[in-house]
Amino acid sequence: MMPPSSYCGTPPLPGDLWLRWNLDPVLLLGIAAAGIVLWRMTAGAPPARRSAMLGVGVLLAAFVSPLCALTNALFAARTVHHILLILTAAPLLAAAFRAEKHPAGSPLPALLAAAAILWFWHWPPAYASALSSDSVYWAMQASLLGSAIWFWHRVLRPSAEPVTALLTILAAMAQMGLLGAILTFAPAPFYAAHFGTTAPFGFSPQEDQQLAGLIMWVPAMLPYFLAGALVARRAWRRDLSLA
Repeated sequence: MMPPSSYCGTPPLPGDLWLRWNLDPVLLLGIAAAGIVLWRMTAGAPPARRSAMLGVGVLLAAFVSPLCALTNALFAARTVHHILLILTAAPLLAAAFRAEKHPAGSPLPALLAAAAILWFWHWPPAYASALSSDSVYWAMQASLLGSAIWFWHRVLRPSAEPVTALLTILAAMAQMGLLGAILTFAPAPFYAAHFGTTAPFGFSPQEDQQLAGLIMWVPAMLPYFLAGALVARRAWRRDLSLA
């Protein structure tokens, strides 16, 4: 059985979970530096600044709160953590990069990259590697967040072609749902690192994985629906202004 990642510490027990805040000074300095850069980058653009600061807040919640420790115990918590990165922090941070100096470009490469990275890190050997090495762990987090920012930047920019953006969002939602369905209906759990860590929370490894799949399959669809509605609303307003 793979040992849990040393990052965020050992898997917590329910009774001490709320004491397990991650106060890693390097992490805190990194997030603070990112916040300062984004604050300066969005000067003169209040909506982009608000979105960027909310995105930084989500990163703090994901990496500093006890959720970070809980991800070492439950795969379902890891799923929530990843959803916070790619479906909450990423679109908020992408709002800081909406300059209209150049066309938005095709979202297809961003979609393919984000999907490939998501599926790769859910491949059991890659997942196990991320839980046994801090450097691989951070490679996982950075690649998930970076590819998701690229994806949301492509589909949410005001200059994005609405039909293409909507189809791309639909494709992203479909691949997320497919991965969630595979995790939900798999006949056996995939992730050995959690075989000995779920019982204190009342789950078997199979139930933990099923919960993760359901989170990915159902609640994770909501951000895609909201993004699609935003793109459709923007296109409708644009059509009205041209009428």
